[in-house]
Amino acid sequence: MSKSESLQRMRRIALGLLLVMIALLAACVAWQGDHAWLAWPRAFAAAGMAGAIADWYAVVALFRHPLGLRIPHTAIIARNQQRIAQSLGNFVEENFLTPELIIGRLREHRASQALARWLTEPANSRGVADVIADSIAGVLEDSNGTDLTWFFDRLLIPQLRTLDISRVAGDALKVLTQGERHQPLLDHGLISLEQWLTCNANIIKAKFSEASKYTPAPLDGYIVRKFIEGIIALLHEVAASPEHELRRQFDEALQDLIVRLRTSATHRRFGKSLMRDCVRHFREENYQRVLIAHLRSRAIDDLAREQSSLRDALARVLASLGKRIAREPAIQRKLDAWWLGLARELVVRYRHQFSALVTDVVQSWNADEVSRKIEMEIGRDLQYVRINGTLVGGMVGVLLHAATLVFAR
Repeated sequence: MSKSESLQRMRRIALGLLLVMIALLAACVAWQGDHAWLAWPRAFAAAGMAGAIADWYAVVALFRHPLGLRIPHTAIIARNQQRIAQSLGNFVEENFLTPELIIGRLREHRASQALARWLTEPANSRGVADVIADSIAGVLEDSNGTDLTWFFDRLLIPQLRTLDISRVAGDALKVLTQGERHQPLLDHGLISLEQWLTCNANIIKAKFSEASKYTPAPLDGYIVRKFIEGIIALLHEVAASPEHELRRQFDEALQDLIVRLRTSATHRRFGKSLMRDCVRHFREENYQRVLIAHLRSRAIDDLAREQSSLRDALARVLASLGKRIAREPAIQRKLDAWWLGLARELVVRYRHQFSALVTDVVQSWNADEVSRKIEMEIGRDLQYVRINGTLVGGMVGVLLHAATLVFAR
């Protein structure tokens, strides 16, 4: 049964009880002369009818004018809609949007832990990845090459022009050299240099012979061979000894280069000039349009496939993120603190705007529609008030009749 049908049913019951009181009162008045005992039900009916009418008036006056008569202080909800809306907004702000209440409730839920566990489920991480991928695909399909070129020209190019490439290179080298990360690269370079010397011994011998015109060829060959053997032996020594002097010199040279890249004005000007030249060449040759079109096409095609590399990568990243957060309590505490701080800031900053939204929405409703909605929600209970008023009024009438007889004696 719908709310409207339930309300109409209770209205009919309350009205039917009022009609019963009226009929009972009429019968008692008609036959009381022959039957004195009818004074009791008469008192019940009269008081019950008065209570029913009074409660009917009170209930109807909340929502509309009784019998269409514009009696003062009736249609209370419709006439006071603006004040009710303001009071409702203030009530929500003062009782629901307090930082203490909201933060207290949020603190009970370990949001970061719950999120981490949720993301570790393959179905969940894949679902989030699909949502992100579909959004990206939609943006790429709706945008044309001009849109992406505008983004590239207006946002990316200006950043590249001002990029301090020298400092970036210095920072990259600093990261590379921390923890001796560059030593395997040096070892690989030593091996490559040995291979190059071995493979190009004849070229070195020929160049040496050209430079030394007055020495016999066998002597040139002997010198070059010994030179290469000596260099290779030195390379073997450097590769075998982590504390070799040449390694130390190489490290010092790298550290000096890092300092100059990060601090030298000359290197900074050269880096910026090089970046500007690269950007200008890139734009003059229209490479950005070709690159953008290629990347856009590849991304759209990949996202449209059932086995999408981008979707799989996004899902793996999200699942990995969830696992990392789940096994790191310190990260969870930081995320929870960040989340609670953000929530507090949002509540403090926007609680008044939210309550104002509630007020504006209620004020924008049609007054009659507001009354109808409220009556639909609480009208059924108000009909019980009418029924109870009829019965309670009748019992009070009987008690008053009894008291009258007692005092009359």
